Amino acid sequence: MSSIAESVGKEGLLSSKPLKSNHASRYVLVIHGGAGAVTRQGSTPEQQAAYKAALSQALLSGYKLLNEGADAIDAVVAAVSVMEDNPLFNSAKGAVFNVDGKIELETSVMLSKPPSSHPEIPVNRRGLGLTLLTRAKNPSHLVRALYLSPSFAPHTFLSGATAESLGETLGETLVDPSYFFTEHRWKEHRRGLGLPEEPVPHSESFFDTIPIPPLDQLPTGTVGAVALDIHGCIASLTSTGGKTNKLVGRIGDTPQMGSGFWAEEWTETGLIRRLWRKINGRNSLTRGVGVSGTGDGDYFIRKSAAVTIAHRVRYLHESLDQATRHIIQDLLKDGGLGGIIALDTDGNVSMPLNCGGMYRGVIREDGIAKTAIFNDEEVS
Repeated sequence: MSSIAESVGKEGLLSSKPLKSNHASRYVLVIHGGAGAVTRQGSTPEQQAAYKAALSQALLSGYKLLNEGADAIDAVVAAVSVMEDNPLFNSAKGAVFNVDGKIELETSVMLSKPPSSHPEIPVNRRGLGLTLLTRAKNPSHLVRALYLSPSFAPHTFLSGATAESLGETLGETLVDPSYFFTEHRWKEHRRGLGLPEEPVPHSESFFDTIPIPPLDQLPTGTVGAVALDIHGCIASLTSTGGKTNKLVGRIGDTPQMGSGFWAEEWTETGLIRRLWRKINGRNSLTRGVGVSGTGDGDYFIRKSAAVTIAHRVRYLHESLDQATRHIIQDLLKDGGLGGIIALDTDGNVSMPLNCGGMYRGVIREDGIAKTAIFNDEEVS
């Protein structure tokens, strides 16, 4: 199976110039690279520049596909895989260690409706979560492949070797677990347990290309992307290494549908709502929402955060921004730190956070990648 990242092409990944749109229809991509206790005072200009460059690269990779008319699911995989390959982020190559010094990865995908390129996917397929992965080089690729193969993986939640062996059958790349080991994450793991940083396992396998240390120490966040394509489909994809020094076998919100991710669509039925959309120039009565969360996932699970946002929009008729901000403040009341990215089929985007920072960005039809890090910063 050809790589999603390869299909994007080097020009789309590396160019900082806006790409000209080929379509009049609305499409948008929003991403996050984790949220937590990151501060402007505790960072350097070099660190900030490195994160923003990585976010822009991810946005441009997904944008190139959306601009060519590709499905939202392909765009979010392209964006997330860029961050999975970058050890700055807590996913795949940059994943954190559990309490036993091992890597256990999680990922998920969910669509508001089946992708246009795969009309055979059942409408009730919805999405898929994967957990306890130890060998999938790009979990985002794996979950896409399994979602698109319902005969191989008819369930909504799979774990470990079963998911990875099915993916290998479909052409997905598996690696030795040492591929994910990076020295800075190992030292964080040891310090977090009050242990000496040495000895370093698999020292010959460490490959840390970061010339600067990451901003987040002992991270709990994820990476994620939500996209709207020209066919009106929303796809949400999330990928993570979980919480630093989590218990072995701990499962977070990332693979749990309704907690760390969600996507759905519906048709407005109320007469007033239908008239209001027509007055505001919205020709379609179909609405949809996609959500991806990042932060301390245990709190997202307790609040069913992602699905609650969608249902506040759908049933309480709140704006996307109202719904996401309500949930992010609700999480904070219980001590849950993190952030949320969300978008709807009208192209509205919301990216609230309740902590020091969230690596985040958005790109629209004009092809201009806009990014931000800190909680007092607007995307630009």
